[in-house]
Amino acid sequence: MVSHSLQNNGYVLIGKEDRDGQGEQMATALGKKAAVKEAKTYDFVWEATLPGAKDKKKGEMNAASANVVRVALRRQGLVPVSVRKVPQPLFGEKGVKEAQLVVMVRQLSTMINAGVPLVQAFELLISATQGAAMKKLLKGILRHLKEGESLSQSMAHFPKYFDRLFVSLIAAGEQGGILDTILLRLAEYREKTLALNKKVKSAMFYPAAIITVMLVVVVILMIFVIPVFSQLFSSFGATLPLLTQIVINISNWMKSHWYIVVLLPIAAVWLFIYAYKRSLPFKTVIDRISLKIPVLGDILLKGAVARFMRTLSTMQAAGVPILEALETLSKVSGNVIIENSVLRSRDDVAAGGRISTRLKTDGVFPIMATQMLSIGEETGAIEVMSGKVADFYENDVEESVNRLSTLMEPMIMVVLGVIVGTLVVAMYMPIFKMGAVVTHGG
Repeated sequence: MVSHSLQNNGYVLIGKEDRDGQGEQMATALGKKAAVKEAKTYDFVWEATLPGAKDKKKGEMNAASANVVRVALRRQGLVPVSVRKVPQPLFGEKGVKEAQLVVMVRQLSTMINAGVPLVQAFELLISATQGAAMKKLLKGILRHLKEGESLSQSMAHFPKYFDRLFVSLIAAGEQGGILDTILLRLAEYREKTLALNKKVKSAMFYPAAIITVMLVVVVILMIFVIPVFSQLFSSFGATLPLLTQIVINISNWMKSHWYIVVLLPIAAVWLFIYAYKRSLPFKTVIDRISLKIPVLGDILLKGAVARFMRTLSTMQAAGVPILEALETLSKVSGNVIIENSVLRSRDDVAAGGRISTRLKTDGVFPIMATQMLSIGEETGAIEVMSGKVADFYENDVEESVNRLSTLMEPMIMVVLGVIVGTLVVAMYMPIFKMGAVVTHGG
């Protein structure tokens, strides 16, 4: 049976044969499979001369071994004099930061728009880059470009920095002859995504950091400070108040079982992270609970909606078919509950339905977001409408994070004050009692 592309609800639905053809084109555009690992390479500094000449030429080359560098130099008609591997930093090489990638993509967009060839553009980027990790990444891309691969194929070799969405959009830009425009959109997309992720992480990190510091302070007091008072009180031989005795008993247990106090939280965190990454049922339960946490759950949901809408807008602007877009969109939320809802909406769209219908039925997304998306589907302006929704929720996340910080500070200070205050009162009660006895006896 022959199936064709159908225009439906403002997007292009790809039939079976069309999808197969498009899959072949995408495979050609992306080059090697993602499963093929990139060979490990190193930076070398070389010196060489021309045959019969004394003047030395110097340069750098990224290769798998020194022998590969020597062979490459001989092919260029040079006689290798020395090839030295650039030593690695003592504490390992720093990775490429997201902000550096954004700047690189913007600069590349500008140079391509000005008519600079890709190979020359990357040579200019390498000469202007200071960071060792960034320079190594650019050299790796340049090496693949010189081997005849396209930009999307070259970037596909580095999935750590260029994900499937990024590579797919670059491939679409190359095929459509609008690579500079796509690069500019990707730079803006990654800038906004980076800013949003920072806000969401700060909302989670701030209370976690304060609570951790609070627990560390309490543990230090119980293990190192309280025992000093305990020895002092035991020398008096007096009967201690109930609160003081309880605190001393807890301190004695923590001091004698310090390895449990220290190692148990570390083991619990490690097991939680391990189970979250390896067990889908556990991850599903945690993701469902996380969306229901007061204040923080609201921030996580709004952040996921903002990423979904921003990515949808970017992919629609690049002309990515909606079914392929939804497959990628299901992964950007970072939450299994939202991911499953998006995948179900993808099945509905494949059957001729709309994205917003399933999202409304599942009730995971906020009503305002699904209504705005529905309007975009009806008017054929999904790109514009989803972009506006993303702007709204990005701003909402920023305000929510600020409110959370404002609320958490006094709450944590009160809790910390109560705990530390209780310990102080417990330790000073016997002292006050003995002082009263001395005064009464005097």
